[in-house]
Amino acid sequence: MIRFEDVSVTYEGAAEPAVRGVDFEVPEGELVLMAGPSGVGKSTVLGAVSGLVPHFTGGTLRGRVSVAGRDTRTHKPRELADVVGTVGQDPLSHFVTDTVEDELAYGMESLGLAPDVMRRRVEETLDLLGLAGLRDRPLASLSGGQQQRVAIGSVLTPHPRVLVLDEPTSALDPAAAEEVLAVLQRLVHDLGTTVLMAEHRLERVIQYADMVALLPARGAPPVLGTPAEVMAVSEVYPPVVGLGRLAGWAPLPLTVRDARRRAGALRERLGGAAASGVESAGAANAGAAGTVPDPVTAPAASKLSRRPRLFRGRARTPDAAPAPARTAEVGALTVHRGRVQALYRVDLTVSPGETIALMGRNGAGKSTLLGALVGLVEPSAGTVRVGGAVPSRTLPRDLVRRVGLVPQEPRDLLYADTVAAECAAADRDAGAAAGTCRTLVAELLPGIGDDTHPRDLSEGGRLTLALAVVLTARPPLLLLDEPTRGLDYAAKARLVGVLRALAAEGHSIVLATHDVELAAELAHRVVLLAEGEVIADGPAADVVVASPSFAPQVAKVLAPQKWLTVAQVRSALRDPYAQPADHAAAEDPA
Repeated sequence: MIRFEDVSVTYEGAAEPAVRGVDFEVPEGELVLMAGPSGVGKSTVLGAVSGLVPHFTGGTLRGRVSVAGRDTRTHKPRELADVVGTVGQDPLSHFVTDTVEDELAYGMESLGLAPDVMRRRVEETLDLLGLAGLRDRPLASLSGGQQQRVAIGSVLTPHPRVLVLDEPTSALDPAAAEEVLAVLQRLVHDLGTTVLMAEHRLERVIQYADMVALLPARGAPPVLGTPAEVMAVSEVYPPVVGLGRLAGWAPLPLTVRDARRRAGALRERLGGAAASGVESAGAANAGAAGTVPDPVTAPAASKLSRRPRLFRGRARTPDAAPAPARTAEVGALTVHRGRVQALYRVDLTVSPGETIALMGRNGAGKSTLLGALVGLVEPSAGTVRVGGAVPSRTLPRDLVRRVGLVPQEPRDLLYADTVAAECAAADRDAGAAAGTCRTLVAELLPGIGDDTHPRDLSEGGRLTLALAVVLTARPPLLLLDEPTRGLDYAAKARLVGVLRALAAEGHSIVLATHDVELAAELAHRVVLLAEGEVIADGPAADVVVASPSFAPQVAKVLAPQKWLTVAQVRSALRDPYAQPADHAAAEDPA
């Protein structure tokens, strides 16, 4: 169905091809996963299938890409629209109408389908993706995850023979991601749809793939094979594979179910370790530590993975010093957005040095709560205070010294023509030393050139730049909305290191995320939201292990023991008599 014949793509002004030596075939009715670190050309390969590369992006494509017998060099995207449906990393850039139902119907209208067919397919898609309750909602009022589901639905309704998906679950909560992937699997198995997908969160998708095409480095030819074959040699892999490598299981497990079947002996060893003085994350009571799913692509991550001393052994005692002033306090906060009650009587306290993960379904109110903390959302009732100030009534130039937000759409913070200009402006606005922002960018995502335009960066690259812009001011309270969207495991490890260092200095961090592995790595507390209300608030290990949806893979495999990460397990097995300073969480800093 899709054939790559010695394909290379070189963008204008680039010295080397973005991708080179891509030569493989995707048979009809198979799901092929594109994997690899950020910036190796996965989106370029996907764009070549839809014709966006080179017709829209420019550059030179050598070799041949054919889809259902059509050569994409001679067929423009509109001439492939009846065969190929594409969802990019940024759903908003694809929307052409104002409401959910209209967006689902638009592609079929363009193809001239009959009204009765359009109506039936819209209803089917609304039900498939859980969008029925949102059918009349304006697209601009939806959460990022809801917008992503609408974008996926809009390409499903025309029933294309080929689906090209770039990070399709990046903004989805775990349950919604499973629903979308189940729909894709049904299309592959029942209708023979061909799916080519790029995804960094391998823990979500690897078990669904028929074949994996791994791009190991920029310009390197892909490594092809079954998921088990590729994961055995890949430098990027999900936690369940990392656990299998650590335990010496062969073949490596790709699912939690496979791993649980083999984990009996490992659970016994870990139980003995805990009895000898090594506690699990839950026993140590406050969050998580260790490295992000153990990528060997990030050797430097080991320097960042040791938990800052601020969080080591801070047990509460009757003689302990009084707790420091709260960084932020939210009391009985209620927010209405039109007819939608986004938040209802939410209480939240944030202490210096504390990292809190806000989790919950798409549309639960996480982004609204962050917006209230940074002054973008006016409370309908209740109170919000950050550093003693009311955010919605504080001038931006004063508020930036108290709180900073990295939004879901990082482009909202980026307006300069180059990375260097963006960083220089951030230094000036924050009153920081020249080069502060640029140093942060280099630490988080090496290899970004000064002259690169922010719009030419990948989704992960733009997010990294936006994060560096906000961190330049070093606000006491840092808010992040889906901070790992578009980041590979190595970039995530670097992000965790930076955030831990900030927390060690006393900065408070509140992040809204669907990345359960990030929450396991970083959070001291997890706050679960549902329908705008807080339904759970407690130490990360206690909250996530008790949740079938929000538990990380290691916790699911080793339950009822409260281990959260591969690094915690490795530390326990390496030194069963050590104290849990480096592999389990420390006491809540509140």
